[in-house]
Amino acid sequence: MKAFYCSSLLVALLLIGAARQPEMSAQSFVGLWGGEYVFGPAVSGRLVIDGRQPEWLAHIAGFHVPVRHAAKKLSFAMPDGQGEFQGEISANGGPIRGHWTQPPTVVDGYPFWTPVELESVQEGLWTGPVVPLNDKLTVFVVIAQSADGSVTAFIRSPENNFGAHRNFTVLREGDKVVFTNSKQPADHLFGVYDASTDRLSMTIRKQIAGKKTPLTFDFTRRTRNTAVAFYPRTPAVEHYVYRKPLGENDGWAITSLEDVGLDPTPVVSALDKLLKTETRDSPTPYIQGLLVARHGKLALEEYFCGFDSGRPHDLRSAGKSFTSALVGIAIDHRAKFDLDTPVVSLFPEYKTLANPDPRKMQITVKSLLTMTSGLAGNDSDDSSPGNELRMFAQHEQPDFYKFALDLPMATEPGGDHMVYFTAGINLLGGIIRNTTSMPVADFFEQYLAIPLNMQSYHLNLTPTGEMYGGGGLYLRPRDALKLGQLYLNGGTWNGRRVVSKHWVDLSTKRYSGYNPVHGYGFAWHLFEIEVDNRTYSEYEAQGNGGQVINVVPELDLTVMFTTGNYGDDETVPEREILTALIRATKSK
Repeated sequence: MKAFYCSSLLVALLLIGAARQPEMSAQSFVGLWGGEYVFGPAVSGRLVIDGRQPEWLAHIAGFHVPVRHAAKKLSFAMPDGQGEFQGEISANGGPIRGHWTQPPTVVDGYPFWTPVELESVQEGLWTGPVVPLNDKLTVFVVIAQSADGSVTAFIRSPENNFGAHRNFTVLREGDKVVFTNSKQPADHLFGVYDASTDRLSMTIRKQIAGKKTPLTFDFTRRTRNTAVAFYPRTPAVEHYVYRKPLGENDGWAITSLEDVGLDPTPVVSALDKLLKTETRDSPTPYIQGLLVARHGKLALEEYFCGFDSGRPHDLRSAGKSFTSALVGIAIDHRAKFDLDTPVVSLFPEYKTLANPDPRKMQITVKSLLTMTSGLAGNDSDDSSPGNELRMFAQHEQPDFYKFALDLPMATEPGGDHMVYFTAGINLLGGIIRNTTSMPVADFFEQYLAIPLNMQSYHLNLTPTGEMYGGGGLYLRPRDALKLGQLYLNGGTWNGRRVVSKHWVDLSTKRYSGYNPVHGYGFAWHLFEIEVDNRTYSEYEAQGNGGQVINVVPELDLTVMFTTGNYGDDETVPEREILTALIRATKSK
């Protein structure tokens, strides 16, 4: 299920200066075309806070901005909404720990919260890097000639896969190029081909700040060696060769497959098959990362399609399981609520709610966690008033907590049948905020990111500036896998208690589900998987497009998949690879 709003993309004809020409063959531009559009961030780099004079200044990316400061807290805002910083000076004038908020990105449509730490270099002077989320859209157009002589095309985009399930026939008339969806004839994409420069131009209309804004791509021909984000590996490799992961100062112990009882043979075979996968259409598996840990040690770490260990990945709805962990941590720290607390009572700031119904008073924290709240929110139903896309598309209620609580009731709360309702999981963030008196992003940093030694991450924000608990945070895969290991360890990471074992045990029990074989705990998906006539229980954090954290307790195994098949989960060969990993386990 899609975990955050991604606005529709349309392609319009770039007609200026195009004269009508006789129809010509499209075969002349058969091949792979690629284009990139980098939207920002406009402000990034080395930040200097200079407090040596009465008027404090911030220096970054050529800007010199006045700093507001009172006691230990300080902040500044860039002109024209290009970013904001908030921080706090540690004791004795030491480092400044804070965060940078970048404006909504074009690719995701969210503002993002990024942690920042500034080193004290002398009295009244601090400096450090600001590294916001890279706002980039990559688009590949694959144009091929069929056996019958017709020309077809499909689109791949590693950042959001907006071309999913849109296979086209291609016609060229002069310098105009028309792409027609073979299954939806009214769906056209248009372009202009410049033979003199051998370029194909298109204008993608993207929803930005409520307006459809044209973004012109100039596509150039790409080869096997110049389309890093398209192919699994660049340059091509004849066979996959296993290498032990690299050690980093991030808390992971590093080992080899054999040292933790994993037979390399089926693993190598599965990855060799992955590397040789030919991209023939938009639903082709787009695996971008695969990590495996056993007995608490990282034994496999591979990245594909231009990704690497330092690049945070969009986790989509897998972020819901992080929100669930935050709820447990808040309860562990004696926040004033429990699983049976009525949710409405935790939002005293809302004096009235739309669609009054006595059943709303029966919605509990537990029913939000298990997606059995009864509120009229169903992400699988486009007409549902609480559908996630509808929540993001509307502008009447920017407070998403109030939006959820204002919904009508559809059923009685509780029961064992879940209805996928992202706005309900996000509502848990408001409970954390109200019962801990901390912004959700600050709570995430203090009680999850720091204990798990997360190296870099970006938290997407709602229109009111709160961390969105429904999904869409960006984490390095190494850091995302730590959540699975944390739960497998019963709530500890490298010997440090992060969340109680009691919460882990409660979270991974079945309370509801889609059907008899797909259960649901506290924002964890529960399954049984059969391999070689043996059945293993496993639980997963799942995100749209194939973002999955698998935990197989019986085998002391955790697995992380990151993929780019957004809007097309069924094409991801996660089960096939997980089966190979289970088959590879030995008694050791």
